[in-house]
Amino acid sequence: MKSVAEKTQNRKLVPAQAGIESPLRTIDCGLANYREVLQLQHQLREKRCRGEIPDTVLIVEHFPVITLGARQSTNKLLADRDDLAQRHIDVVDIRRGGGTTAHNPGQLVFYPILNLRQLNLGISEYIRELESIGAELLEHLDVHTERRKGFPGLWVGTKKIASIGVRVSKFITYHGMAINIQNDLSIFDFITPCGLDDVEMTSVLKETGKRHSMNQVKEKLSQLLIRHFS
Repeated sequence: MKSVAEKTQNRKLVPAQAGIESPLRTIDCGLANYREVLQLQHQLREKRCRGEIPDTVLIVEHFPVITLGARQSTNKLLADRDDLAQRHIDVVDIRRGGGTTAHNPGQLVFYPILNLRQLNLGISEYIRELESIGAELLEHLDVHTERRKGFPGLWVGTKKIASIGVRVSKFITYHGMAINIQNDLSIFDFITPCGLDDVEMTSVLKETGKRHSMNQVKEKLSQLLIRHFS
């Protein structure tokens, strides 16, 4: 069976302006195992550090998984790991900002592998760019969002619809942003999202009652990424 890296080696999302070269490459990983995509991120980060590849963004949907961030105080599982395993929900400890979060099909996740120094961006500015991209995408899907100072991500009133957890090493970014489009939100019942008590998660489907083609949503995201980071 081919790995995610092999499957995505030659796969690329096509921007709206066909034929126009962009210094940013976007790759659709399809529906993929979290651990494999994490390994791919590390491989691409090393290549970006050496200047062997351009800025690259992986776009993916994940099989059900809960990830725990670097800050132990914000990692709050509400279920036993064995119970989660019986439900076919993987649990992965990783070193990124943010607390516990969850991914599953119907949620759009993207992992930018970018050189912030070449983009002339600080970490705070980079996070604001991610929020802007997510907000524009959700506005395109008829969902108006807001930011909350000190809480990276996007909100619809008091409900959270997008989460950000990033890490930067030698000016190269990895990890990224997850946006709830039409995923099963019950997976969040097993965690305290981002370590924030009493936070309700929402999605485009829950807010609008509309389903979308994930391929079309990915194409729109690709266009926004190229516009913001090229």
